[in-house]
Amino acid sequence: MKSQEILHQPYTLGSLVLKNRFVMAPMTRSRALNYMPNDLMLEYYKQRSTAGLIITEGVAPSANATGYVRIPGIYTEAQIEGWKKITAAVHENDAKIFAQVIHTGRASHVDNLPEGGEILAPSGISTDSDVWTDTQGMQKASLPREMTTADIEATKNEFVQAALNAIEAGFDGIELHGANGYLLDQFLNPASNQRTDGYGGSVENRARFYIEVTAAVVNAIGKDKVGARISPYGLFNGMIIYPEMEDTFFYLAAELSKIGIVYLHLVDHSSMGAPALTDSVVKGIRTNFKGTIVGVKNYTAETAVADIENGTIDLPAFGRAFIANPDLPYKFLNNLELAQPDMATLYVASATGEAGYTDYPFAEVVSS
Repeated sequence: MKSQEILHQPYTLGSLVLKNRFVMAPMTRSRALNYMPNDLMLEYYKQRSTAGLIITEGVAPSANATGYVRIPGIYTEAQIEGWKKITAAVHENDAKIFAQVIHTGRASHVDNLPEGGEILAPSGISTDSDVWTDTQGMQKASLPREMTTADIEATKNEFVQAALNAIEAGFDGIELHGANGYLLDQFLNPASNQRTDGYGGSVENRARFYIEVTAAVVNAIGKDKVGARISPYGLFNGMIIYPEMEDTFFYLAAELSKIGIVYLHLVDHSSMGAPALTDSVVKGIRTNFKGTIVGVKNYTAETAVADIENGTIDLPAFGRAFIANPDLPYKFLNNLELAQPDMATLYVASATGEAGYTDYPFAEVVSS
């Protein structure tokens, strides 16, 4: 077995020093009643502050962005105050925490929106997929309204304000969720973007919104406080594989590198049934993006070390493993068996309360 030493060493991420290379991946857990970060969430993140870096679940920058039930926002003063408690608890254990800012776009249902929210997307095309609602269970995603130029400008401003709010709430930075068929990804993909203006058509035009949002957020809070997530070959939320896909992500990676964001988060969800990333897209993104690469693909300790050593990634992100093992670094270091997550409460939007959330035990520390 490969030595795990590199996973447990500090890592310099921009102006931050992470206590280890363990990244807790962002995962929707749907415990934010009334879209508010709460004490149960505080306990959840505090437990997992064994990670060097936590990336939160998707946090909505506006009412329009709130496509799923019980996801937290960061657009009201009350939400900011709730997050302050969580970031403080994480920092007490010398961990860093980024808020993942998500706009769900067309991956939404009207029953899930707060009052005043509206479903917007690059084009007026539904995902034709199912979305959980607390009102009537699974329902077909609602038809979005195609964004006007004014909507695009307003949404960019929402991302910027959310980033400023995150810094006010004590976050070390934010991650723009540009993956998995959400709004930024919807602009990239011709399945959801059939615009004929400057935000549609060519690779450069379809990447424009993502790039403009990123540049605006960096201008507001600084490049060392901004990461971004991408999912080439992802099919979630009605995305398709299209002929210029790799060229799109090579171009996007190069432009994000020019802006100078601190990391690029590359998603490989093949373990969950999505197509695996090709070697060419992984190498092309690594070539075009000069900063830190965070990778997520159902890592074990051994495969994480291998990908660091072969230069594919710099930081491995762990999702399900952190759900069931809040002390994951300790368990890896001591070669302890990992607990398995309760599948009934894993990513199920109907799950509430502490079951499958904050009730996973820590390993007993046996003194010598």
